[in-house]
Amino acid sequence: MAYRSTEKTAARSRATRHRIAAAALDQVAEGGYASASVQAVARRAGVATGSVYRHFPSKAELFAEVFRTASQRELDVVSAVASAGQAPATERMAAGIEAFARRALAGPVLAYALIAEPVDPVVEAERLVFRRGYRDVFAALLDEGVATGEIAPVDTRTVAAALVGALGEALVGPLSPASPGRQEALVATLVQFCLNSIHKEDVHVRAHTHA
Repeated sequence: MAYRSTEKTAARSRATRHRIAAAALDQVAEGGYASASVQAVARRAGVATGSVYRHFPSKAELFAEVFRTASQRELDVVSAVASAGQAPATERMAAGIEAFARRALAGPVLAYALIAEPVDPVVEAERLVFRRGYRDVFAALLDEGVATGEIAPVDTRTVAAALVGALGEALVGPLSPASPGRQEALVATLVQFCLNSIHKEDVHVRAHTHA
C-alpha cells in the first residue's frame, strides 16, 4: 500500500509540473516573457504560487524548460521539412527557411520571445542551444550541396550560423504587433536572400502562397 501511495503521489506531482509548464508556455505565447510572472503562471495553472516553486526553484528554471520545450518543437518541424524527400539541397533549404518564417509569423508573440525578447541568462542559454540546432540543420544541407557540387565550397557551419542570425534579425521587426501585414513578400524575400547567399548562381524560388 505504501508503494502504491508513493506511486500515485509521484504521478500527481508529474501532472502538476506538466500543468505549470503548459500554463507558462501559454502565458508566454499570449503576452510574452515580460508578462509571465510566477503569480500569473500559478493563476493560469490553478495552483498556489508556492506550488510553482516546489516544482521549479526559480522563475528562470521554469522558463528555461518552457523555452526548451517550445524551441525543440519548432526546431523539429524545420528539421523534418528540411530533411524530407530527395529534392536538391537548395530546395530543401528553401522549404526549411520558409517553414521557419511562416511559423514565426503565425505565432508572433511566442516567436519574438523565443528569438529576441530580453530574458534571464539561464533562459538565454537555452536560446543559444537552439540557435546552434538550427545552424546544424542548415549546415547539414550545405554539406550535402557542396558534396554534390550544387553549392560552392564554403565553411558550412559559419555560413549556416550567419543565415540563422540573419533570419532572426530580419524577423524581429515584423514580429512586432505594430508591423503591417506583408507576410508573403517577407517570406519570399527571406527565402531568396538565403538562397542567393549560398547558391553558385542566382536561383529564384517562389515561396508557396496560401489561399
